[in-house]
Amino acid sequence: MGMRIRLGPDGVHLFDRQSGLNVLLDEVTPPEHAWSAAPRQVSIAVTNACDLACSFCYAPKQPARLAVDRLLRWVDELDRAGALGLGFGGGEPTLYRHLPEVCAYAAENTDLAVTMTTHGHRWNADLVSRLRGAVNFVRVSVDGVGSTYERIRGRRFAQLRVALDTIAADFQWGMNAVVNEDTVDDLDAIAALAAEHGASELLLLPEQPTAGAPGVKQATLHTLERWVLTYPGPVRLATSADAALGVPIADALPSELGVRSYAHIDASGTARASSYAPSGVRIGEDGVMAALKQLAQMETA
Repeated sequence: MGMRIRLGPDGVHLFDRQSGLNVLLDEVTPPEHAWSAAPRQVSIAVTNACDLACSFCYAPKQPARLAVDRLLRWVDELDRAGALGLGFGGGEPTLYRHLPEVCAYAAENTDLAVTMTTHGHRWNADLVSRLRGAVNFVRVSVDGVGSTYERIRGRRFAQLRVALDTIAADFQWGMNAVVNEDTVDDLDAIAALAAEHGASELLLLPEQPTAGAPGVKQATLHTLERWVLTYPGPVRLATSADAALGVPIADALPSELGVRSYAHIDASGTARASSYAPSGVRIGEDGVMAALKQLAQMETA
């Protein structure tokens, strides 16, 4: 598989999933009929199952997991429609027993970049051997260090360090940090941990409101903003698209006028604008692109 070519209103986008290189030829304007129909990035919650119980988790708690045959059809469909990458999550994606099979399929049969978000505690030599070469980037959720981490995640911090070394030995990886009043004072230590274990990115995620949590407080958000202004590096900072922190968003590409750049599929098989969106469109036998088209129509109605 070679460099991916995506056409859109911003121009001709070239993407290499191995290196993460993005090149946008914005002096070229492809005709509208040639624009890629799929979002650039699609996150897929393969299961709602998780063996942790973080209070701020947005993932639905009812049991659900995607049938592997449906998931592989969606992978093919998104590839044909011009998506650049898939991000597997959950729940905890390593609890989905078909995960290595799906990642290997995407690596061998498509040009899609494969990423995933994980708590990291289930990564061992066997899992690494099954995912090696099939996953382009791993995001590990780390929302504090030491006792803060252990209180939030219910796992020993020393175990996390072992997991980070296991992942870093074979994969490009980055660290995710949910920022709220419990974690904001650990930001220096979180950044130092990311640097120590060779992370290429620290993704800052101000806590979103959920049914069980109100989201980040305004005072905490101001503290985060001040921290970003004085951050010395060396790990590159990024944030989510809905946070204005003065650092690049994780999908740091131009917005495509009227073309969806991101979508989420939950573990029940419902397409949503994001993982936080309260409503969506159930993916039927006519496929994922039909559901995404219907979702776009609902949003513009």
